[in-house]
Amino acid sequence: MTPHVIEPDPQAGAAVKAADRAHVFHSWSAQGLIDPLAVAGAEGSYFWDYDGNRYLDFTSGLVYTNIGYQHPKVVAAVQEQAGKLATFAPAFAIDVRSEAARLIAERTPGDLDKIFFTNGGAEAVENAVRMARLHTGRTKVLSAYRSYHGATSTAINLTGDPRRWASDTASAGVVHFWAPFLYRSPFYATTEAEESARALQHLEDTIAFEGPQTVAAIILETVPGTAGIMTPPPGYLAGVREICDRYGIVFILDEVMAGFGRTGKWFAADHFDVVPDLLTFAKGVNSGYVPLGGVAISAEIAATFDKRPYPGGLTYSGHPLACAAAVATLNVMADEKVVEHAAHIGEHVLGPGLRELAERHPSVGEVRGLGVFWALDLVRNKETREPLVPYNAAGEANAPMAAFTAAARKNGLWPFVNMNRTHAVPACTVSEAEAKEGLAALDAALAVADEHTA
Repeated sequence: MTPHVIEPDPQAGAAVKAADRAHVFHSWSAQGLIDPLAVAGAEGSYFWDYDGNRYLDFTSGLVYTNIGYQHPKVVAAVQEQAGKLATFAPAFAIDVRSEAARLIAERTPGDLDKIFFTNGGAEAVENAVRMARLHTGRTKVLSAYRSYHGATSTAINLTGDPRRWASDTASAGVVHFWAPFLYRSPFYATTEAEESARALQHLEDTIAFEGPQTVAAIILETVPGTAGIMTPPPGYLAGVREICDRYGIVFILDEVMAGFGRTGKWFAADHFDVVPDLLTFAKGVNSGYVPLGGVAISAEIAATFDKRPYPGGLTYSGHPLACAAAVATLNVMADEKVVEHAAHIGEHVLGPGLRELAERHPSVGEVRGLGVFWALDLVRNKETREPLVPYNAAGEANAPMAAFTAAARKNGLWPFVNMNRTHAVPACTVSEAEAKEGLAALDAALAVADEHTA
């Protein structure tokens, strides 16, 4: 793809910024303390501002532009659908909605062949939990501390990270537990096998003390995303599946971030040969071109609602424009072998390149990930594994990560930063040259992080 010619227009950028500051209320922010960048455009793996600065996007938006920005086939599909049938109510059978559901069901593991469409990932989680509770007649749902499941009422209470705290109403039936994470093991494990076994025992103990007959579901991100891209150790997800089967608990996998090629497979569950009862998705299903999410439902749970009405719905469920974007995205990914490309980039470029950075930079404690889904755990000391900044740091306490972020941007890289980590999560279509460009920018930025090591 020929790089877009950037024509600087600072006056237009200033007008966009002024209107934003006057009227837009931003997510997760103290409104008077933020300074959002005014974006003029985007294409492929890059975006640019009105001053002519071009950035390699190592965030994929919010880890959703899996096929990059402005893919011409997806843009054309949305335009064509808008001219044909821009919107229609969800109770009707619409060709593009049916085709999107068929293409998704073709790719989901096992018998997850019925698709309930939502507008995004949080709504998908809300509805998956509702289905599980109705299917089992139970109320409790277990989720991991290191997790993010969305910002709606149930989803935010299921979330483990600090964004839950302000809205935590201790909603009835939410119980958190420790999932495996060997680098910062809560189980004092020294091997993956120990971590897996001890994490499974901890989960089973939690269920025993909560009362198995009260537990409707266990929800896990197949590979946790925002919380740190901690790939589960061998045997863990299969062990959770076995526990769920034994106690009649619904197993929900949240693939909102990890799905649709991000890990080098269509779904991260494919790496572990595990089939959940419900699978939530969003983001990569259509690369975020039009909001879309959903729940893929097993035959057994779908049958619960054959004669019993499902008490849930959304005005824009299966919106034609969103579904057209999904159909085009999934076809592009198949035709252009995007999933295979993501696996190749992870195995041959990002993985080796990030591990090489870790060898040279004292601030990099661990590299973990797969596909185009990687995290660098930044530390003050490799031996003690003390994080570069404290948990949920803000203000001066977060200065080392702020300095790292500024250095990356100065080098033309827009990094994904959360707590003491930076994630390398470019588009699944990122080229080898672009990935290497990102690694070089990370190399320079990590030199700044190194200054804060002990």
